[in-house]
Amino acid sequence: MGAAGVSALALLAATCPVAAHAEEAAAADAAPDAAADAAASGGPIGEIVVSAERTNVTLQKAALSVAVVTDETLNQANITEITGLNGSVPGLVVAKSGGGERMISIRGIGSETPENPSTQPGVSFHVDGVYIFNSIAANAAFIDVAQVEVLRGPQGTMYGQGSTGGTINVVSKQPDPTEMSGSANIGYGNYNLLKADAAINVPITDTLAIRAAGQHYRHDGYAKATDVAGDPDYELDDADEWGGKFAVKWTPNDRVSVLLSTIQYKGDQNATAQKNVLDPNPDPRELTQDFPGKTYIRTQLYYGVIKFDLGGATFSSITSYQKLHSDLSWDGDGLNRELFFDVSGGFASYDHIATWEQNTTSWTQEYNIASDTDGPFRWIVGGVYLRSKNKNYINEYRSNVGDGLNPPLATNTPYNDPLVSAITYAELSAVTREAYAGYAQASLEVNKALTVTAGLRYNHDKYTGVTDSMSGGTSGNTSGAYLQPEPGVGTSTARLTGKFALDYQLTPSNMVYASYTRGFKPGGINSAASGGNSSFLALGWDTGVKPTYKPETLDSIEIGSKNRFFGNTLQINASAFYYFYKDLQFLEEDAILFGEGISNGPKAEVYGAELEMDWHATEHLRFEGSLSLLHGEFKGDYLALNATSADAAQVAAGYGGVGGFFANFYPASLVREAARENINGNKIPKMPSVQGSAAVSWTGEIGPGQLTARAQYIYRGKFESRVFNTPVQDDTPDYSQVNLFASYAFADSGISVSATVTNLFDKNGINSRFTDPYGSGQISDTYIAPRQAIFSVGYKF
Repeated sequence: MGAAGVSALALLAATCPVAAHAEEAAAADAAPDAAADAAASGGPIGEIVVSAERTNVTLQKAALSVAVVTDETLNQANITEITGLNGSVPGLVVAKSGGGERMISIRGIGSETPENPSTQPGVSFHVDGVYIFNSIAANAAFIDVAQVEVLRGPQGTMYGQGSTGGTINVVSKQPDPTEMSGSANIGYGNYNLLKADAAINVPITDTLAIRAAGQHYRHDGYAKATDVAGDPDYELDDADEWGGKFAVKWTPNDRVSVLLSTIQYKGDQNATAQKNVLDPNPDPRELTQDFPGKTYIRTQLYYGVIKFDLGGATFSSITSYQKLHSDLSWDGDGLNRELFFDVSGGFASYDHIATWEQNTTSWTQEYNIASDTDGPFRWIVGGVYLRSKNKNYINEYRSNVGDGLNPPLATNTPYNDPLVSAITYAELSAVTREAYAGYAQASLEVNKALTVTAGLRYNHDKYTGVTDSMSGGTSGNTSGAYLQPEPGVGTSTARLTGKFALDYQLTPSNMVYASYTRGFKPGGINSAASGGNSSFLALGWDTGVKPTYKPETLDSIEIGSKNRFFGNTLQINASAFYYFYKDLQFLEEDAILFGEGISNGPKAEVYGAELEMDWHATEHLRFEGSLSLLHGEFKGDYLALNATSADAAQVAAGYGGVGGFFANFYPASLVREAARENINGNKIPKMPSVQGSAAVSWTGEIGPGQLTARAQYIYRGKFESRVFNTPVQDDTPDYSQVNLFASYAFADSGISVSATVTNLFDKNGINSRFTDPYGSGQISDTYIAPRQAIFSVGYKF
């Protein structure tokens, strides 16, 4: 039961209509579909109604690539957050980055700007259609989820900027006034895992209902840091997460509906395990580190949706407000004092990030009017406004003096406080983003077979900000606080995007489509460079990091076919696409130390194909599978500066370390500048050439209940982790994983028991290889979770 997360295949175990969303929309009214029974019993594949582009259409007739992972699949595979989707959706890669970030890419298009929250992602992330502004918030656990939707390829009209690669939307279950219902589940597993959740839906009247849900997820660390003073078994990759949701829905009549909802999340645990590739301990789960890193994330989401049936069209108002507070600390060098002293050539014994604190507040407002879906002509027009402010505070310590366990300084620490001199790098900044967009899209059925779809969106983004940073333990201020942010260079972006598509129904069960879409994500501000810390401003070198960076754009041509055979028991969908990619945003080093920032890469091209299959072979037996083939490379000259190469050149010239650089500022800058390399012909990062999954499941009546058994195989191919394609350093190897699931539901009781085993063969697959673009530039691996066995008991009514 449940899908493997393949578009149109995996969907078939869940038949909640996909909510209609635009970029910042709120989720809407997903409701169970009768086709779920057919899919669950192994009968003909049911139809899935999707409205991801705001007009309801069955999945097999939608001229776009969309995948849905159901709540059943999430539970069966123990997927508790977005990283767990790796391998379950064609073309999707979720890589862990520094601190608590998740770098999401679809078909190789995502974000190459780690630890820079002011940039926009290449894959926009949504909870109930509400655009989530900060990538760290993607850590939030999946709370009372109906399904996770993945739209592949640029979304030029409905989702606009920030979705050059695609869009992910987590749809939660909504209040239902027709009946009282609820569920509760509790599971226990190795690593002292505890997984508990409960939900209840209560009709207050025929027109008013509430839904409440809560969950707790915890487990001991999958890895440990061995050299933390006083705690040689300091846990890493542990979990302690709480989440909750409360929603109220009121439908006073058949023309008006009001939905108010809030989703809350808190995670308070130790740091992610990032194993330095130079760590001499061969055990991937034991890290020779000496800093007790912490991860604290708190997210709050509030939204409301009001809908009016105008007769022939529906007017919607969608309002959202969200807050994020995160405080992350981690071992930046990834080693103990002795090892890092040798690695750094004697320039430092530790490099620790004592805090990377972020506070983001955002709100959005959208209005739209959409036609009823009956008839040959469907349309929608709308407008969106959003505003977000992201504050950052960073303290990093790197020295040969002391133990490096200094606590973060208060932001109001005086400039002449002796503790200031211990700081290697500090930043206090705030970036405000203000954006608005207008969009329109329409579909016309020219005849019973041919449909034409066209849409346009105008996007306008504006960035302003204040910043102050300090390098090398010396504040530039002579009074007041040691950091005093001042306005930097602002920037604005205006772009027109859109979509044009044709789909042709060859038979009632077979269709082909072709589409052209343009997507983009806006430019922005480089805080350090705008404050003067770059060779572009300080030395006049045109190759240096600029105070602002340009938008990136992507033009997509896609063709596809969606097919059903043998009485709707076999479904085969295929697509092929070509992308023309321009001005890719990536994080680049500067000739001046601590002058890193976002640059725009050369032109690039991406092409690939995807194949998806779902076969209900018998009443009980079902096979699912997916395959993704990708290739992408840069097609223009660009001399990029790799932080690793720049630092190595600096050390080789005798200017190593912070003090060595600043004592020889100009010659050290020249040495670093000479380390630039041409990335023309390099592969685009986060793009496995081969990726796929296969699953077999059996469902049938045995004794007094129903047994479901499922086995899944996942393969993710190797890829380059950065645009530089440095051998070994950027080579992220492939891995495979086998998951097993079995459940037994006792008839007419609501009680079920289940057992899940993920990563059956306990593979140490590398989720990502990360080169820290800041600090000491160490290279580390993060691993997939080890073998996890969970036994659960559930009750549903």
